[in-house]
Amino acid sequence: MSAEDSCPQMFIDLAVRLADTARPIVTGYFRSGLAVDDKDDASPVTRADRETESAVRAIIDEALPDHGIIGEEHGRIRTDSEYVWVIDPIDGTKSFITGKPLFGTLIALCRNGTPILGIIDAPALGERWIGARGRETVFNGAPARTRACATLDRAVLYTTSPDLFSEEDGTAVAFRSLKSRIKLPMYGGDCYAYGLLASGFTDLVCETGLKPYDFCALVPVVEGAGGTITDWNGRPMTILSDGHVLASGDAALHKRALLALQP
Repeated sequence: MSAEDSCPQMFIDLAVRLADTARPIVTGYFRSGLAVDDKDDASPVTRADRETESAVRAIIDEALPDHGIIGEEHGRIRTDSEYVWVIDPIDGTKSFITGKPLFGTLIALCRNGTPILGIIDAPALGERWIGARGRETVFNGAPARTRACATLDRAVLYTTSPDLFSEEDGTAVAFRSLKSRIKLPMYGGDCYAYGLLASGFTDLVCETGLKPYDFCALVPVVEGAGGTITDWNGRPMTILSDGHVLASGDAALHKRALLALQP
């Protein structure tokens, strides 16, 4: 990979600043008993989500006014720009509102639709993964690496919930096919599961129905730790991907998992 393909340090520094700004806002509201609203799709949202995203967007607008932004709570601007930031202030709001600390702030930067920088920040735990194209992923400042596991029958699989998968669109059948071949299924975690994969504590994460703000930050973190993350057809993840996500710590395992998703 050439230097031109690597993520510039100035963008990494800004992303860290964004995560540092978001963390105290989120933790200040965690387990505080704040009110919870329902969006049109019945998913929960809080004042913490909205305030955090507003603070992050304000910094981007001031520092890089020509960059685009996609945020879960406050929409899209300048999305035809070469560089677009993709923000999820609290990934795992259901965990957040029920007092479980396995939620995260996701900050991504895409260039021409391809994620080149991602941060998974777990505010309540003081944990942070930073991935950037052309660099190794780091976890709290130390290198993070996936673990070797080439066969499905030895693999640990995470997904946020089996309820993600639908009988109507066939994703439930595909997930059951994969689940029947692995050693241990685990549930919950949202973005935190991808951090665990990047640090070598699990082998697979399989999900569907994700939006760009759910998955863009995960891509550089997983890839920079030696893992593979694609859609269910093995195609690279971009800002336009369909939300079917498969992440693996081992390239050989990834190929076998993709086959298992095609029952």
